[in-house]
Amino acid sequence: MPLILPEDFLSFDEKAWLDAVDRALKGAPRSRLTGRTDDGLEIQPLYRQRSDARPLATRKAQTPWEIIQRIDLPNPSVANAQILEDLKDGADGIEVIFATSTISVGQGVRVDDLSGMERLFDGVLLDLIRLRLGAGHETSAIVTMMLAYAERKGIDPAKLRLSAGLDLFGWVARRGQFRSDFEAVEERIFDLLHFLKGQNLKYEFFCPDGRVWHGAGATPAQELACAFANALFYLRFLERAGIDPSDWSDWINFTLIADADQVGTIAKARAARRIWARILDACGLPQKPMSLHMSTSRRMLTANDPWVNLLRTTVAAFSAGVGGADSVTVLPFTMALGLPDGFARRLARNTQAMLIEESNLHQVADPSAGSGAIEARTDDLVGAAWAQLQEIEAEGGIWKSLVDGKIQSRIATSLEALNKAVATRKKPITGVSEYPDLRETPVPVLEDTLDDVAPLNHHVDLPSAGKGERSAAVKEAFLGGSSLAVAIATHPHAERPVLIDKVPQIRLSEEFEGLREAAAVSRAGTPPIVFLACLGPLAQFTARATWTSNAFAAGGIASVGGEAHSGLEDLVDAFKVSGAKLAVLVSSDTIYESDAEAAARALKEAGADYLYLAGKPREMEEKLRAAGVDTLVYAGCDLLDLLHEAQARIGLVDIEEVPA
Repeated sequence: MPLILPEDFLSFDEKAWLDAVDRALKGAPRSRLTGRTDDGLEIQPLYRQRSDARPLATRKAQTPWEIIQRIDLPNPSVANAQILEDLKDGADGIEVIFATSTISVGQGVRVDDLSGMERLFDGVLLDLIRLRLGAGHETSAIVTMMLAYAERKGIDPAKLRLSAGLDLFGWVARRGQFRSDFEAVEERIFDLLHFLKGQNLKYEFFCPDGRVWHGAGATPAQELACAFANALFYLRFLERAGIDPSDWSDWINFTLIADADQVGTIAKARAARRIWARILDACGLPQKPMSLHMSTSRRMLTANDPWVNLLRTTVAAFSAGVGGADSVTVLPFTMALGLPDGFARRLARNTQAMLIEESNLHQVADPSAGSGAIEARTDDLVGAAWAQLQEIEAEGGIWKSLVDGKIQSRIATSLEALNKAVATRKKPITGVSEYPDLRETPVPVLEDTLDDVAPLNHHVDLPSAGKGERSAAVKEAFLGGSSLAVAIATHPHAERPVLIDKVPQIRLSEEFEGLREAAAVSRAGTPPIVFLACLGPLAQFTARATWTSNAFAAGGIASVGGEAHSGLEDLVDAFKVSGAKLAVLVSSDTIYESDAEAAARALKEAGADYLYLAGKPREMEEKLRAAGVDTLVYAGCDLLDLLHEAQARIGLVDIEEVPA
């Protein structure tokens, strides 16, 4: 069918559009339409196409990204069953999160010796898949154990596509201290690198990982800056280790976060490749494609109404794929509740499979190239991240900046702003702070079950770290039945451990969820309620009543009332019957002018302990407060603070427990 458009539609130009905007703004400045990212970068309402833009060298066209499944079930045998199911049903690889991982968040596979690894990988054809590891301070030991496992099973270690995932500074920042002697740790990593090199093995050993910084509240620019500051440390590390400079970038795999900000995630992936290309150029290193893995954000997941997480992770996975990630992990939608079951993991896997197989997102290389909005965000993000990277370098590099607490301080400032945006619903969270469902049914998760097996601890005399001698001895010890303790217990501890400010790992919805949990406990007895005292005819208050009911439901407080009444006496009678201690006046500003003062006085006299008013009638505020209105509830108010106080007034918590 031909597309037929009216002539006057096609005749409109930018000036006509701007004139229409000015009329709609009614004298307000056009800057009112300009938004801001968490980094303070401008988001314009309209962008021109960037005809000068060229596609970036990202993942090759018509090449799907690899679907990587997170494996974090503590019991190796149970984890093995999940691995086999994931690989059978479409995953290209797995990311094994061990209990010591930087990003384990209380979950993780527990493997102590080679027999545990045999249970974990029983029946898994490791030489045919992408294998990512997350083992924190045990990374070197786990990699060595992997080599011992490969030897025992007759697997050619050169065929393993292994990303070891060493994120040294992310792990230290999570833990808040570095107890080992730093030089000794470096020597042991040098030893393993030379051991691998001596066997002609080249794995992506180092992982500048954005997950820890994002999880602490970092902005996208801060996440990129910390990841690349980490990468610069690893480049210098490889130089000190005597590794051939032409191979340096092959030893590094980046991990960044994909979240529900579609444009922001696409821009982050594209910005990362540009920054890495600039670093390689500045260091005089050969240009090689960046190895980029992206994981969906844990920070954005909610425990309340977790089904909405499926929408969030779908947008994030879409954005990572369009942004050119080489591999993507989608976190299961129930992860905020506990250990996800097989159903949640299947949905995580199939989210990507559908984007690739049905939506064909991989068919075009860098499909967003030329988009004015995405090109502008990419340019701005490159500039902001580069400036912050230079700041970290000027502070002495990532380690010195962490020891001095400067990185933590900047991220803490960002987290404070982020929390404020959540509390005021400038950043609404669907299912939690917006449109909460107080009747939602529980979603199942798995119990943490683990066989209590005591590993064998053979005493083994290990040589000092050198050019691979120690790693070779550790591998033989594993083959002989020794546990991880052999490799890590002999770590020399520093006389004075380096203590640094620890970075938290948060979810944005946690405080609202705490309110809902407190209210849920009371529902077994007296349900917490607020009475909606609606004034005037239905048409005058329906929209505001719905908004107000949702606002209080975000704190687990159900609304009663909400009907039209024949008069003030009828309204007061309904309030008395409800048994509510809290009431909120709800109507239009017009009705407030004529009826609100009398209604406020009547409700107070009828026993309302605390009276709210929905809206912000500035001209009448003083009169309304004099009549008995205690607090205004409106878009942009600190809803978290208001709900904490409301729960205290109902008696769910002591007033002393309300956050200051």
